[in-house]
Amino acid sequence: MTATAVLTARALLLDMDGTLVNSDASVERVWRRWAHRNGLNGDEVMKVVHGRQGYASMALLLPDRPMEQNHADNARMLAEETADTDGVVEVPGARAFLASLKGLPHALVTSADVALSTARMAAAGLERPDVRVTAESVGASKPDPEGFLKGAAELGVDPADCVVFEDSGAGVAAGRAAGMRVVGIGPRAGFHDPDVLVRDLTQVRVEAAADGVIRLHITE
Repeated sequence: MTATAVLTARALLLDMDGTLVNSDASVERVWRRWAHRNGLNGDEVMKVVHGRQGYASMALLLPDRPMEQNHADNARMLAEETADTDGVVEVPGARAFLASLKGLPHALVTSADVALSTARMAAAGLERPDVRVTAESVGASKPDPEGFLKGAAELGVDPADCVVFEDSGAGVAAGRAAGMRVVGIGPRAGFHDPDVLVRDLTQVRVEAAADGVIRLHITE
């Protein structure tokens, strides 16, 4: 493999679903059931839901519905998703990538809540980063930048010195709005012009420099 790009950062902020964990099978099952219950086209629903908290997706899909109903549905959906880990696996390279970040500033920034993120990371056989920003930590869902800005603040790193890893349009937009560079993971990210796009995490090598800089070597 040959290097095609090198990004430098002082901290990395990592989405979970689609970035570290492939949970597409579970997401499809749960959201298509919700679409059927609400008389919506499942294919159209699946175009919206990736990267956002459930209530935010519902607000886009059913704009006239009371938000309290969206929050109630979201709570039920989170419980369904937490119980449904069949087919949840690591994104290729995720385990080695996380191992390479030991001792380096990094955080998980996910739209999942604590229970769901714990279940999915465990199902994929991945260790959760020590610093985690979950649904309970924020008042606004991606594409709002709040989660990424909180992650940077918890790590004590300026947003401009952070690189985000994301797979969804909402996530890429959130990283950009936070003033961060974005590495897109997989085909969904490719539609949203991230700074760098990779197929999966096997194409990313982490190098820790003596000056505290993290160098990301992106290969093809």
